[in-house]
Amino acid sequence: MKKLVFLFICTGFIFSAKSQTVAQIKKILDTTQNPIGFVKYVLKKKYFIDTVTVVSTKQFMGKADSLAYHGKVGKTYGPFKKENILVKILVKAPNTFYHIKHILIDTAVFEKNFAESLALNIMWKIENKTSTFSEQAGIYSADYESSAKGGDLGWFIQGVMLPELDKAMVKHKKGDLFTVWSASGLHVVTVADNPKEDTGYALLLRVIL
Repeated sequence: MKKLVFLFICTGFIFSAKSQTVAQIKKILDTTQNPIGFVKYVLKKKYFIDTVTVVSTKQFMGKADSLAYHGKVGKTYGPFKKENILVKILVKAPNTFYHIKHILIDTAVFEKNFAESLALNIMWKIENKTSTFSEQAGIYSADYESSAKGGDLGWFIQGVMLPELDKAMVKHKKGDLFTVWSASGLHVVTVADNPKEDTGYALLLRVIL
């Protein structure tokens, strides 16, 4: 406890939890080497330590994974609207992300043989440059959200897509064009980029004010 008190004095702050503003609390959280000890013994506030997984770098499920990806290590964020909390990014760790595009041919609409024939026709047009992947996605893909983006599914980690897509995409390289069957139908897939390392995990300190 003496070490904690000494540490907080050395940061240049003589702290009284009741008298400090949120901005002052954030400043100390940003600079102290022991943010958990500061919250527990000085602020005496309830806190949580959350491990957050970033599954996509384009579409975030909520505030936590958005902060985990975009936030700066050591920086404190908040308070947030309707949430009286502060969040400090403690640590980040990498993961491997993949980038593919797909055209979903819905076999609830087309018979299997026709879907396969259509997929071959789509691939022939793309390979012979009579059309682009984006154009074909806009015409044929039953995945309307991605078709509006040329079939682009963005960057994501393995394990969040359909298992058939997950299994196939790691076997191919940038520029490959191939088909994959899933419960959703027949996918015409292309690998848009080589896999890359990016922020995949973060440890967040969540302080309840």
